[in-house]
Amino acid sequence: QVQLVESGGGLVQPGGSLRLSCAASGSIFNFNVMGWYRHAPGKQRDLVASITSGGSTGYADSVKGRFTISRNNAENTVYLQMNSLKPEDTAVYYCNGVRWRPSLDAWGQGTLVSVSS
Repeated sequence: QVQLVESGGGLVQPGGSLRLSCAASGSIFNFNVMGWYRHAPGKQRDLVASITSGGSTGYADSVKGRFTISRNNAENTVYLQMNSLKPEDTAVYYCNGVRWRPSLDAWGQGTLVSVSS
């Protein structure tokens, strides 16, 4: 089974940037879609950005123009570049991979992003 491991979280000031990484233990072509979710205290887990095996991307309205999802197939890694960070971006960020057939739904352990002055 493919495992996902996130890294790159931390404390950053408003307006700053961070890049999250999601490294897969196997090929990311195991997944039809990979995405980044976030879970803020007191809120539900929300999809932030996604990328298909063909490279198509999608973003939540709240992060459009600030966040960029990308993938490096050779390194089996998906990235989330986060710019112009705001305090409301504070959350635990999770990497997810979904395969439709046979079904597979994999999650990483999460990485904390804190945006504060």
